[in-house]
Amino acid sequence: MNTGLRSQQMRADNDFSCGRTKSRQSKYKFGYAVLAAGLSLCAGTTPGIARPQDDVLSSAFKCAAIAELRTWLDCYYGAAQPQRAALGMAPVSAAQAQLVASPPAGNPPAQDMALRDEVLRSALDCNRTAAGRAWLDCFYGAAEPARARLGLATRTPPKAIASAAPPASGFGLAPKPVKTPDSVSARMAAYEFDRYHRFTVTLDNGEVWQQIAGDDDIADWNKPASTYRVEISRGMFGSYNFRVAKSAGLFKVRRIR
Repeated sequence: MNTGLRSQQMRADNDFSCGRTKSRQSKYKFGYAVLAAGLSLCAGTTPGIARPQDDVLSSAFKCAAIAELRTWLDCYYGAAQPQRAALGMAPVSAAQAQLVASPPAGNPPAQDMALRDEVLRSALDCNRTAAGRAWLDCFYGAAEPARARLGLATRTPPKAIASAAPPASGFGLAPKPVKTPDSVSARMAAYEFDRYHRFTVTLDNGEVWQQIAGDDDIADWNKPASTYRVEISRGMFGSYNFRVAKSAGLFKVRRIR
């Protein structure tokens, strides 16, 4: 009996649930090593409790009966449904679900057998390091060799390349000065007055400025806002001066947005 992980292409009626195995005679069987690998997955799980990923792997092994590689890959993807459901994700396609429910029996070509072994072995290894969505991504990633054989585009995003060294800390260094403009010139987009006739102005660049409470000057604007062009500049002691073009008035303001 073959002790390597042989995904012999046959109808799979083996169920390797945690703590028990059930095998029915069929036209085809899995090799002993495949069943043993499935059982090893259950060794670390809580007795009587099957995880969604265990159901995924069980279904993926049953796809071995399919002869054509592209159809086998669709069945493999369809096997992911229990984990997708547990994560609240969209279900697999109806065609993929049907392949899992009733995988068509056939005789896979010999050159595909080693490839399928590689995919299933990688999928089994996902149990060692991942859980939840990370496990599902690992399961999908395990099928990349099959996609490459079929000439399909990669399904999983490439891992980010780690930088050679982490960025140096700025601890102990003087903060770098931030350059800001000395003034802003823009056109009014809107203005309004409160009950004390202090104004709030919205500029066409999105900034909103408000006259401060200590400023007693009163604006007498009465034209559409777009007719006024303003300039806001720095004043003394961190204050800001607000001027309207072609007007002698000067107001103290603060930016509120």
